[in-house]
Amino acid sequence: MGRLPVIATLEDLDIDALVEILTKPKNALIKQYRRLFEFDDVQLIFQDDSLKKIAELAIERKTGARGLRTIIENALMNVMFEVPSSDKEISEVLVNSLVIEGKQEPEIRYAPEKEAKTGS
Repeated sequence: MGRLPVIATLEDLDIDALVEILTKPKNALIKQYRRLFEFDDVQLIFQDDSLKKIAELAIERKTGARGLRTIIENALMNVMFEVPSSDKEISEVLVNSLVIEGKQEPEIRYAPEKEAKTGS
């Protein structure tokens, strides 16, 4: 009895499927990056448009789910170094679609009580 070859057709993932991959599984990439920032007591916030833009870029680059991490890392590279070394108390980092496209840096928000202490 010989083995028969297995033939499977694969369809490209759409934007909704890629956004789900980014956010839903237990070890989803967005959850991983949020956890990294939590080590420094910083909340990482991805706006909905940023998640869609990550998915769009993965489709555009034809990398699918494999390319999601690279897109996020490129967008967050500078801020990942800035957060732990900042002399101010960063409380939130906000990511929108322009950040993902590389057109602006993530918005950094500081804890009000820390700003008040450093101002006096």
